[in-house]
Parts: sequence; C-alpha cells; structure tokens
Amino acid sequence: MRSTTSEPGVYLMKDRIGNTIYVGKAKNLKKRLSSYFLPSRKSKADLKTRTLIESIWDFEFHVVRNEEEALILESKLIKQYRPRYNVSLRDDKRFWLVKVQLKTQIPRFELTRLRKEDGAKYFGPFVHSTALKATLEWLNNAFGLRTCAQKSPGAHEYKHCHADVIRNCSAPCVGKMSLEDYRAKVMEAVDFLDGKGKRGLFASLREEMQQAAEKMDFEKAGSLRDVIQNLEKTLSPARQFARGHGLPTTVKPTEDLAELGEYLGLDRPPQVMECFDISNVSDTHIVASMVRFTGGAPDNSNYRRYRMKTVTTQDDFASMAEVVRRRYSRIVMECQKANKEFFESNQEPLVQAMRRLGDEGLSPIRLPDLVIVDGGKGQLSAAYAELVELGLAELPIVGLAKQHEEIFFPGESDGLRIDHSQGSLKLMQRIRDEAHRYANNYNELLLRKRMSESLLDDVPGMSTVRKRALLKHFGSVTEVKKATLKELQKVTGIGPKSAVQISEWFSRS
Repeated sequence: MRSTTSEPGVYLMKDRIGNTIYVGKAKNLKKRLSSYFLPSRKSKADLKTRTLIESIWDFEFHVVRNEEEALILESKLIKQYRPRYNVSLRDDKRFWLVKVQLKTQIPRFELTRLRKEDGAKYFGPFVHSTALKATLEWLNNAFGLRTCAQKSPGAHEYKHCHADVIRNCSAPCVGKMSLEDYRAKVMEAVDFLDGKGKRGLFASLREEMQQAAEKMDFEKAGSLRDVIQNLEKTLSPARQFARGHGLPTTVKPTEDLAELGEYLGLDRPPQVMECFDISNVSDTHIVASMVRFTGGAPDNSNYRRYRMKTVTTQDDFASMAEVVRRRYSRIVMECQKANKEFFESNQEPLVQAMRRLGDEGLSPIRLPDLVIVDGGKGQLSAAYAELVELGLAELPIVGLAKQHEEIFFPGESDGLRIDHSQGSLKLMQRIRDEAHRYANNYNELLLRKRMSESLLDDVPGMSTVRKRALLKHFGSVTEVKKATLKELQKVTGIGPKSAVQISEWFSRS
C-alpha cells in the first residue's frame, strides 16, 4: 500500500479511470485507509461497501490539523466532486460563519453561511453549531454588545428592547456608552475570536469555576464548565479551505498547473481552463456543458450549459463545433464592445490583445489560458476549426480522449500520454469529469421534465397547442393536476368540456 500518515485528514477514493467515487475523513489516515483492504472488511461489508471496495483503484489524501478541519474539508470535497458512494453532505448547506461589519456605526456580530466580498470581517467556518451559538451569546453578554437587527438603532428601538437584552447590552444607541467605547469593546471581541488572549481567559474562567465549586455553588460551576467547553469547541483552530488554495495535500494546484503548462508547451501555466462535453442520450435532448477551473479548482459561478440550436441528430463533432462557436463568439463580441477604441487602433493578434485586456481586468469575460474538449481528434478538429474562424487560432486547445487518457493537439496525428501518477494529468481528468457530470445532470433534468410533461399527452382530446397553453399558464404538470375546473377554463383553448376531461383523467390516473 502507498505510504500514508497517521495524522488526521481526508481521503478521496478513485476508480480505474480517475473519477472520485468516495470522500471520507479519518482521525488516523493510515489506519482508516488500511482497513479498506483487510479481507474481513469485504466479507462483512454490505453490498454498497463491497461494490465501493471493488471499484477502488487509487486514492489521494489531504492532511489537516484536527478533526474539525477534516469535517470542513470533507464537506467541501463532497460538494465539489459529488461522489456516487457518498450519500450525505451533498447538499449546498454550509458551515456557520460569524460576521461583523465594522463599517457600520454600531457594529454587531451575526451568523451567516455565506462569505461575501462586502468588506465585513468573517470568522470560521465553525463545525459545532450549538457550541458556536452559545459562544456568541456569551460573547455578546460578556462585552455588552447589541444583538438587535436594526442597522442604526436609536431611542425608538431602545424602548422596544426586551428586558434581558437591555441588561446585557451597553445601549450605545441612547448614549449609555459612547460610540468610541462601544467600538473598543467590539474590537476586544474581534481579538478574542481571532484567538488573542484566549489562554488567559480560559485560565480565569477555570479559576472562577473552581471557586464556585468550592463554595458549593454547583449551578454556577456547571454553567462556567459549559461556557469553557463551548469556547474550546468554537475556538479550536480550523481553516477555511478555499477552492484550490491552502490544502496540505497530494493535490498541489500550483505545481500541477506549472507541470501541465510544460507538458503542453504553453507560455505560462493555464490558470484559467475551460472544458467542454457533449451529452446526447437521444435526439430529443442534445446538450453540452462548459466548466471553468481557476487556479486548478472549479469556478462554479462560471459554469455554462447549452441546448443545441443547429444540431438535431446525435453528432458529437457538430455539437462540439456549435457550443465552442457560441461560447467564444460571445467572449470576443463582449470584449470588443467593451474596448471599442482599443481594438480600432490595436494591431496585435486577437488572442494576444484579449489576453492582455483580461490580465488588466478590462475584459467582461476573461479568455481562458487553455481549452479542453472531451474527446479525440474528431471533436478537437471541429472545435479548433471554429476558433480559427473566430480569429482565435492561437488560443491553446487540446482534446482528452478517455480510452487511454491521451492528449491530442490540432493538426497532429500522435497524441501525448502523461503518466497516470502525474498531478497534471489528474488535474485534466478532474476538469473533464466535472464537465461530464455537469452535462449529464442537465440532460437528466430535461429528461425528467419531458417525462413529466408527457403525462399530458395521454389526456383525451389533448393537442400540442392545448398542452403548450397549459404548461405556459400553470408552469408544470404538477400544478395542472392541482387546478380546479374553474382555473382550467381560464387557459386559452380550454373550454368546460376539456376542463372536465383533464380533471377526470388526472383523478382516475
């Protein structure tokens, strides 16, 4: 077995083609990973676990500092890769953060799940939500901070405060404490959440707890004990694992990008990559996906999905040509529109000019450093022809054929094979697999919608015009089912007789 470590961390199980099929966390990575390959584990495991074990071909692991960090990173990676054998943590729920907007006149601490670029100071994420809420309550009480939700509280809000809040709040809104002194209290609390002076505070609280116990005041001692335990859980150091940054792991985005740039002969590491995949389960729904990786990690806000407009049959080459044409014609058009004067006088090649504008933040959509298409020579040729037509022949583009994980270049018959152990290939596999997942999810979404809408086809007397009118009016088949006779007759083309037929059919079925 590959050399691992006994430290806490997160591991990713891979199948033989490099797809991430399971993400787990462990207090001891070496012990946990070894357990998967014990004969007794497979014989005693349920069907799902046995299937997982049989599918494991390789693994990666991330070393972290403690169990809290392992939980945070596990959640992040499950959301990123959505492995088929993970059944929990796949939703979009995030761990709590504490936020304080220091720009406001009377700042307050609040809980949020989303970190925004709004100039506020954030703390977290925090794994133990109950301990965090108790800690925040203690913090507000200990420092006399306000908890009311008003942006600028005043005398009116003070009159309506609850008594317990008034006792705990220093009431800067009505001048019981000056704004300067209140802000000083807020900054003390900020320092505390940053971990400054917590050792002295813990010592003081423990001493107070001991004194309460000696005086037989067990209620106070128990309360202080709970405060200490909540503070310890909340202030246990845990990093926010941003995409592609700060992971002490076998996945090294910076090194992998530099290595990939060298293998592909690029003039710089491909910090921004875009990958295309086609999904055509049938002629009914031919769709494509475009996923964007920035700094070696998914840039979800810049994912795009497409339904084919010009291709009506299963033709991967034509579909790839259409989606590449649509994507980059739009980027070129928006960049030229935003920089009209620049392009009127500039003589640089289009790719070079757009890359420079992108680096300076002057392009609405930055041109990628590398384009990847899922497929071999055919898909690549179709995509490259569109780039040439758009004047983007110098934009680096490659095809990644799944059978042998071979990389193809435009106009070259021989492909490049990178060793499967290299991080650069694993990076390309990750973006290709993400494009494949995103395209398939879109196709499944459209298929489910079509299957639902097809229920209307079985209604007696249902025509295409009536079906379209019903869906436009109600939005979905589910809402059509719920509609009353009176509501159905409000739809254009649906008379009393048709309304009765629809209602009775759904009642029977």
